[in-house]
Amino acid sequence: MPERPLFDDREDAVLTDAIAGLVAAEAAIATLEAEKTLHFAAAMRVAIDRSRHRPRTVQEREMAVRSIAAEIAVALRWSDRTVQRRLQEALSLVDGFPRTLRALDEGLISAGHAHAISEIGVVLDDPEVRAVFETRVVERATADTVARTRAYARALVEELRPDTIEERFATAEQARRVWIEDEVDGMARLGVIDGAVKIRAMFDRLTRQARAVRDVARDAAASPDTAVTDTRTLDQTRADLLCDLVLAGQPAVDPTGKLLPGGLGAIRAHVAVTVPVRTAAGLDDRGALADGQSPIDAATARCLMAGAPDWDRVLTHPVTATVLEVDRYRPTPALRRRLAARDVRCRFPGCRQPAHRCQVDHNHDHAKGGRTSLGNLAHLCLRHHTLKTETPWTAEQRPDGSLLWTSPLGRTVTDRPETTVAFIPDPDPPPF
Repeated sequence: MPERPLFDDREDAVLTDAIAGLVAAEAAIATLEAEKTLHFAAAMRVAIDRSRHRPRTVQEREMAVRSIAAEIAVALRWSDRTVQRRLQEALSLVDGFPRTLRALDEGLISAGHAHAISEIGVVLDDPEVRAVFETRVVERATADTVARTRAYARALVEELRPDTIEERFATAEQARRVWIEDEVDGMARLGVIDGAVKIRAMFDRLTRQARAVRDVARDAAASPDTAVTDTRTLDQTRADLLCDLVLAGQPAVDPTGKLLPGGLGAIRAHVAVTVPVRTAAGLDDRGALADGQSPIDAATARCLMAGAPDWDRVLTHPVTATVLEVDRYRPTPALRRRLAARDVRCRFPGCRQPAHRCQVDHNHDHAKGGRTSLGNLAHLCLRHHTLKTETPWTAEQRPDGSLLWTSPLGRTVTDRPETTVAFIPDPDPPPF
């Protein structure tokens, strides 16, 4: 008896048409967003011209902008505050990021991409440096999600800014604080601003503890001898653990009434920090990256290296920045380290789950002859590992570490390894 196809051909045809229609609609929306941006920028220029003729106080000069924002808001049925913000953002995009606006007009990127590029790149004052930034980020944006484009743009800005992350961190650190905001229904919000490494480590430790509690509760619920159930979500468990730590000094016992092996307090945070070799050696103050996303200052990076039980040295290609080799003084599973250094995150397009929270997948199934080698392994989070295993999605790894993903409909998309080093061409040497 012939095997029934996994998906009906007619359904595939409908799905293919739907996706094609969505892609076309997204491109058309992007073109319209570019047109809206030009109109907002034109209105903002009128507001600026009119404000030059107003009296000198800042508040009175702003009245022209507020009036025009209100005029547009009434016509669009928007908030005038929202319109005023869009006026300013539009002028910044039109005047400062022409390549981005052109890509938006051509439907190559979305309005979200354009906003991320202009918002992050506006700190680059030098026109040549900004042009380098814009060219590279627009190229990235045409093939990636807004979130990953934003993360890439932040990392690139840190490489290109003339002032060091060390100088900016020293100023920003003075703004660290904890605050409270009242919510509805008897709830409140506790916020904290501090160094990126500490915040990421706090969140990671709470997450590890919450997952450990959830695992214990799941095992207990499966036992016929207990009636313990824990219906909390991961977010709710994290919140409960944070309250336990602050109010009682230690996390509470798990839902079964028994401490986890070693206790929840024994669970420590894992944060991957990438440090340029010259920063590590103290030769310059170029910043590092926590979990491949958050910039941190050089002093903090060197302090973390000094206290780390072990660390990796990553050799990258001098132009493409692709990871070539990884070594470590203390012998450990070298291949796993090299994979983590190359991948940084889940390798499914658009996913930003850090590698240390992912599983290592054989792109070509090991049971079908796939080798356990760098060229056949990649990090996938549980969600996308399951997607690849349980559906017709496939991933083929290329020699440069890129993964060519093929959907059940035959649509292909390439996910490339993260690059961690940015370069600006050196100026020509002066003639002798």
